Amino acid sequence: MQVSDAMTRDVRVANAGETIAQAAQLMAKLDAGVLPVGENNRLVGMITDRDIAVRAVAHGKGPDTSVREVMTKDVKYCFADQEIEEVTRNMGDIQVRRLPVVDHNKQLVGILSLGDVAVTTGDGAAGEALCGISRAGGAHSQTG
Repeated sequence: MQVSDAMTRDVRVANAGETIAQAAQLMAKLDAGVLPVGENNRLVGMITDRDIAVRAVAHGKGPDTSVREVMTKDVKYCFADQEIEEVTRNMGDIQVRRLPVVDHNKQLVGILSLGDVAVTTGDGAAGEALCGISRAGGAHSQTG
């Protein structure tokens, strides 16, 4: 099964020049924890609710802070015609729960979440990836 069979196609994009308040409002409206960030018709980052909390609020930055200041700039992505098994394995390795999906012209065509994979495949691939993401230890561990 290919990524295009499971991905969410209707993806809203935050603008890098918008404020984190605007991004948070869009996340709330969509009931989503992540938004791709675009600028000049290009994917330039991803912003999560965690980015807003950890990179902005925790450092005293206010709601007028630009998305550009706190977004993750190193965008990992997958292609719509890749096999889901390969992509979910990669998601576990790089420890992400969602990936933007692009076509071969690198235009955003969707987003793939482990939830999408779980609902579509039902083969345990999402669970295996989640085990890789949720492994104990590391700089952000609360295990000791």
